Amino acid sequence: MSWTKNIVILGSTGSIGENTLRIVEKLPDRFRVVGLAADRNVDRLLEQAAAFDVPVVALSDDKAAKRCAQQAPAGLRVLRGVDGVSELAAMDAVDVVVAAIVGMAGLRPTLAALQHGTDVALATKEVLVSAGHIVTRACVEHAAKLIPVDSEPSAIYQCLAGESSRMVRRLVLTASGGPFSHRVDVDLDKVTVAEALNHPNWDMGRKVTVDSATLMNKGLETIECSWLFDMPIEQVDVIIHPESIVHSMVEFMDGSMLAQLSAPDMRFAIQCALTYPDRLDSELPGLNMSELGALHFHEPDVDRFPCLQLARLAAKAGGSMPAVMNAANEVAVELFLNEGIPFSGIWKLVETVIEQHEVVADPGLEQILETDAWARRTARSI
Repeated sequence: MSWTKNIVILGSTGSIGENTLRIVEKLPDRFRVVGLAADRNVDRLLEQAAAFDVPVVALSDDKAAKRCAQQAPAGLRVLRGVDGVSELAAMDAVDVVVAAIVGMAGLRPTLAALQHGTDVALATKEVLVSAGHIVTRACVEHAAKLIPVDSEPSAIYQCLAGESSRMVRRLVLTASGGPFSHRVDVDLDKVTVAEALNHPNWDMGRKVTVDSATLMNKGLETIECSWLFDMPIEQVDVIIHPESIVHSMVEFMDGSMLAQLSAPDMRFAIQCALTYPDRLDSELPGLNMSELGALHFHEPDVDRFPCLQLARLAAKAGGSMPAVMNAANEVAVELFLNEGIPFSGIWKLVETVIEQHEVVADPGLEQILETDAWARRTARSI
């Protein structure tokens, strides 16, 4: 049976956005791109719009949006600012919005799509980390689905298909460990930006790559999965798997486990989110199990990489605390990338901000945004 889905891609010029367009290119009869959004990369956005005959684009940066409007060909509509990105996300006749804007900037557009009743393929885990109770409530109230795009939550999503959550003992997220987890000789106080960005398996954006190196990425995913699958944080575990072949596992009450395996390529999870529950051939690389050899697993070293534990503490504190942790981490990673603090300073700064926050038990959207702004100001002042 043939079908075509209209899709909007938020964050189209980033890693997830570019890979989504690669999938669309391989399956042109299945997807039509009706909207694209970026922060400020005008040139690449216009190239994408021309290549895929996209009628509407948006840029969250006002100056970039103004320049885009001046350069846009006749017939291309250009929306401006966060409101413009949110308007794009809530357009009529859209089947799936791919939410791949990095960080908390993706919250309002994601909510706009869900509140319009549009399914969201979610790559922006910070949205659920900071405002999980608000986002999941919007899904229920507007009958919209959240389908994970990150490879590990996607693996859990696939393993749980047709299974009852009551039968689940725990979710097990795998982590590559980044470039340092297997190197005990590395002085984490002296890690350079180039070393942190040299991920052994994945080609990702700068922020996510640094999060992978600190294991904060996995901490954020434990909170994300807790919301996605309605699972207590105590039942979401992490294990280091350097080969990145097993993307995650589910352990059931009888002790049996299901795992999802594929090559370390983000297109698998993106395509799954776009085509689910169908599976289509788009010439993605398969696995030759006889050539893989041994696969390895070991516990994360939380003493060397405290971010995983910080995320768990924030999740247990609940309320506004995960939003504070996430905002502080975004600032810390930005500072590290600009060589303002050492690599180890990332988790030290996050912990310091967390310690200064008084938890708001059930924050609304505006309280979440105010808390996020407070945490960013506090992190920068420190």
